[in-house]
Amino acid sequence: MNLDLTPLFRTSVGFDRMAQLMNQAHRMDQANASYPPYNIESLDENQYQITLALAGFTENDIEITSEQNTLVIRGKVQNDVERKFLHRGIATRSFERKFQLADHVRVTTATMENGLLHVQLVKEIPEAMKPRTIEINGNNKALESSKQTDSSETKVKVVKNHVA
Repeated sequence: MNLDLTPLFRTSVGFDRMAQLMNQAHRMDQANASYPPYNIESLDENQYQITLALAGFTENDIEITSEQNTLVIRGKVQNDVERKFLHRGIATRSFERKFQLADHVRVTTATMENGLLHVQLVKEIPEAMKPRTIEINGNNKALESSKQTDSSETKVKVVKNHVA
């Protein structure tokens, strides 16, 4: 599946990675379609939680890594004891689940309780990227500063004080 996002790019800047991410997400979703099942929740404006259902896994069976903008959760059950099942309905097969993270999203904690793995994420926008107000200089100030930078000699301004 290839998406044509050309109309979106006509009115935006810096989203050239979007098509690549969407195609990659589609391929990853097809590769491991349903195992293990998971939820992605928005807890707050900048807080998220990913929950995976991992019945039969322990904390030692799971590896979580975060590199650049990808969160990878791997699971492999260590079967040291040979067991004879009459019916095996609890899947404990190995898995690898990848999540693409937006810029400035980082993993804070991971907890395991009642067969559910909870991974907490937070979006931390750097100060330099937060909205800021830009002051508009008056025309006189802009002209004075441009005249000062254009000439190579230093000019001395004489300011008259008017006393009323």
